Amino acid sequence: VAFVVCRSLEGLKTFSYLEELILDNNLLGNDLLLPRLPHLHTLTLNKNQISFQRNTCKILLDHLAEVVPSLQYLSLLGNIACPNELVCREKDEDDYQRYRYFVLHKLTNLKFLDTRKVTKREREEALIRGAFMKVVKPK
Repeated sequence: VAFVVCRSLEGLKTFSYLEELILDNNLLGNDLLLPRLPHLHTLTLNKNQISFQRNTCKILLDHLAEVVPSLQYLSLLGNIACPNELVCREKDEDDYQRYRYFVLHKLTNLKFLDTRKVTKREREEALIRGAFMKVVKPK
């Protein structure tokens, strides 16, 4: 097993039948561009540099919805975009739940987000209010 720090995912275009991709602990940010991977069902981007700055996370989630239509499991733990009270004391469970609604609004086929299964109630809330749930607090 080899571990490499990734800054670009250009080479993935030759792996169109890829089903699982683990990109934890890299330097990937909101400008992450994946090639079309129609069979990818699992993507982990834990501990990268993904944040909710302006509309960049919305653009990233829209991009993922387009290029990985079979995505069912996504994990963003350890990124600024994922408000987790274990990583940042200023965040709480309500922040995390709003984040989940926002991501589920964009990626409607997800069955798991981070470490938790997506519930029917969460999916319903995401449809109704997810677009308004970006976690942003004044400085």
